[in-house]
Amino acid sequence: MAALAPALAFAAWHYPASKTVDHVDDYHGTKVADPYRWLEELDSAETRAWVQAQNAFTDAELAKMPERAVVKQRLTELWNYPRTGVPFKEANWYFFTKNDGLQNQSPYYVQDGLAGTPRLLIDPNTLSSEGTVAIAVTAPSPDGKWFGYGLARGGSDWRELHLRDVATGQDAPDVVRWAKFTDMSWTHDGKGFFYSRYPEPANGDSKVFSKLEHRRLYYHQVGTPQDGDRLVFEMPEHPEWFPSGTVSPDGRYLVIAVSQPGKLGNSCYYIDLADAKQPKFDGPVVKLVDQFADSYDFIGNRDRRFFFTTDSGAPRGRIVAIDFNAPATPVTVLAEASDAMENARISAGKFVVTYMHDAVNRIALFDLAGQPAGEIPLPGIGSVTAVSGKFEDSELFIGYSSYLAPGTTLRHDLATGKTEAYRETKTAFDASPYEVNQVFFHSKDGTRIPLFIVHRKGLKLDGTAPTWLYGYGGFNITHKPAFAVPPLVWIERGGIYADVCLRGGGEYGEEWHRAGTKERKQNVFDDYIAAADWLVAQGYTSHNRLVLDGRSNGGLLLGAVVNQRPDLAAAAVPAVGVMDMLRYHKFTVGAGWASDYGNSDTPEGFKYLAAYSPLHTVKAGAKYPAILVTTGDHDDRVFPAHSYKYTAAMQAGADPESGPILIHIESNAGHGGSSGTSPVSKTIADWALRMGFGAHYTGWGM
Repeated sequence: MAALAPALAFAAWHYPASKTVDHVDDYHGTKVADPYRWLEELDSAETRAWVQAQNAFTDAELAKMPERAVVKQRLTELWNYPRTGVPFKEANWYFFTKNDGLQNQSPYYVQDGLAGTPRLLIDPNTLSSEGTVAIAVTAPSPDGKWFGYGLARGGSDWRELHLRDVATGQDAPDVVRWAKFTDMSWTHDGKGFFYSRYPEPANGDSKVFSKLEHRRLYYHQVGTPQDGDRLVFEMPEHPEWFPSGTVSPDGRYLVIAVSQPGKLGNSCYYIDLADAKQPKFDGPVVKLVDQFADSYDFIGNRDRRFFFTTDSGAPRGRIVAIDFNAPATPVTVLAEASDAMENARISAGKFVVTYMHDAVNRIALFDLAGQPAGEIPLPGIGSVTAVSGKFEDSELFIGYSSYLAPGTTLRHDLATGKTEAYRETKTAFDASPYEVNQVFFHSKDGTRIPLFIVHRKGLKLDGTAPTWLYGYGGFNITHKPAFAVPPLVWIERGGIYADVCLRGGGEYGEEWHRAGTKERKQNVFDDYIAAADWLVAQGYTSHNRLVLDGRSNGGLLLGAVVNQRPDLAAAAVPAVGVMDMLRYHKFTVGAGWASDYGNSDTPEGFKYLAAYSPLHTVKAGAKYPAILVTTGDHDDRVFPAHSYKYTAAMQAGADPESGPILIHIESNAGHGGSSGTSPVSKTIADWALRMGFGAHYTGWGM
């Protein structure tokens, strides 16, 4: 293979200087230049100066675009609507979020009983003047005394765990730090909880971008300092492995799931706590499922009979039971269906299963022997956003929304079969002139791909409608018809919002997911390109009226696609993208993404990653669309240097007549989007930035 290098050419837009260095890596005998390696030193004076210069250049260009202010004003108007989250119950308390409209973070409320009077329990907006401190983890204790919550600061994935007395509203002195990607799972005596954490960084700084290792499972006892927390489970011989723990619904067992980089499946172990009300922690760790080929997700137990959802031998999902008295082969309880099983839970002796049919949800009920027990009716074609309920309780709360419906919370009684609307959300947006259609097209290899299209009724298919095409395609994440404000702003002025369900997602089960992973990742790019070409061929839009959107893994999607098809669109807005596919696994939690990507440590991984890595496939002299890259300086999930290095390479390599290639680096911001911690004001500003940019280059509504 010839030597690879990001393109180094001209800079006709007079971009800020991005120096190059003579750094070369050897990948299995192939020399690969990395001239922007210095940008990985995020806190160096040179990198800080580069960030400042790039932001100044971008701000000057965006100031010439009046669309940004128009978008921001309308986003602010439409975002200003009261909304309440799906409630969850513990003891007799009901907990839920409620946002008046433009509050940066949604406060948590509590009420005693279903008919009780709500009262404010905790308002995260009081913890930061900019709204950058969010509640990202919640876990009430089984007796209802404590409300466990985890704070995320500045968009970081680190969680700082606290306890609030539900009755008094006062915090306990307990503070648990260095937790990440963890829940708080309580023992049933209410005296403490299990959580997973990493070792404290050497400098004690939460802004850590180096590779994270040695994750361990601990138990914290209420009222004690963290340094006295009990180490429950670790695997020092496997520093990259990822253990997490969950207490069984009866409180008798701690179920431990372990995943490892590069593997799509997981293993499961358990510890017998002996007594739910007086748990003991000295029992042996027993291997229950010892493999990493398939996924096993624990959903509950009856005594020593444990239930799991799994894709083992069932790529669309099934439910199996494992008897601890004879833990040999899992026994199928609920067989694989023709639709993909998105998730399942147990409530009041029934399996509550959310399925997907062509990326649209339905909820089916079964008894614990797998016999059908009815369905829960949903308001229409849309998505289930949440299902909340207790293991032994017949009461369920279900969140539902669709592209044009802002959200309904349903209350279902499993004992009577009655379903009723518990809360309905209203906005100032009149959805009646608009419609949602689901269509299907064929990708490059003939695979049938679903596409949702939202637009004004009576749209003329004359190729003139500015179109916003969103895609992701990875990590078994599904894209369903769910409500969001930004698409409304786009369609109000005659635009089209299109959401494509790419391979790599979970819309049709594990086979669909795996078809977009590792050496098959090109399928995802082909699907997205085919979606854009289909929209043009059918007269919905034209290439010079098309905006490409994706974040995180979707940012990678855009980086790869614009290199392969620079003519595909007028603009692209890749956000927090994974752009250096040869080094992604060396930072933060990136090693865990090898299950989808593979990595360059193997010759075969290097070969297919180098073929599409956005940083390494920039086409020198190609005429690119207008591109606005966005990232956050506190993004400790996708290392910000991905976006820095990619931008530098693109600015150097693009044709002088390309649209501008800009980058906006938000301060005190993290991964955004899926992290769920971005304040409303920053979210609006981010969408105004990106959507205003796309509008400017497509002639949208101005």
